[in-house]
Amino acid sequence: MKRIGILSDTHGYLHSRVRDFLSVTEEIWHAGDIGSVALAEELEKFKPLIAVYGNIDDYNLRLRYKEYRVFQVEGFTVLLQHIGGYPGKYTSETKERIRLHHPGIVVCGHSHILKIQFDKQFNHLHINPGAAGSYGMHRFITAARLVLDHSEIRDVEILEIPRTGNAGRAKKQDELL
Repeated sequence: MKRIGILSDTHGYLHSRVRDFLSVTEEIWHAGDIGSVALAEELEKFKPLIAVYGNIDDYNLRLRYKEYRVFQVEGFTVLLQHIGGYPGKYTSETKERIRLHHPGIVVCGHSHILKIQFDKQFNHLHINPGAAGSYGMHRFITAARLVLDHSEIRDVEILEIPRTGNAGRAKKQDELL
C-alpha cells in the first residue's frame, strides 16, 4: 500500500495547506510547471518526488526532469506528463504513449482544471490535479491524494483552497460527483 500526493502547476509556490495535505503521503507526483529549482528541492526534501517538467519550466528544471515518465507502483503502470489533454481529447503524443505503455493511471497537468475520470476507451484512471500554485486563472488551489493498494485505487481525496484566502478543506471524491 502506498499513499500518493499529486500536484501540478505550482509555478514556484507551495501553499502551507497543500504541504499539510501531502504530509500523510509517502510519495509525490508532480505533473509539471514546477516553477523553480528551489521548490523542486523543497519537495524532494519533503517526500520522494517523481516529477516531469512543464512548459514554463526553465533549462535547469528540464535538465533535472524528463518531459514524461512511465513507472510502476503497486501493480500500476503510471504515465506522468504535463501537456496531455484528457479522455477523448488527448494530444497525439499522449495517445501514442498510452498505446505503447498501457498505463492504469495517466496524470497530466497544464489546464489548471481539476479533473479525475475513468477513461473507458483506454481503460485507465485519468487525473489532472488542477493547479497547486497561485499563478493562473483558476479560482481554487487544488491537489489530490489517493491510496494505491495492490492494483486497487482507493481513498481519492481533493484539496480545494479558495484563492480568496479561505482555509480550504479536503473533499472525498464522491462529494464531487
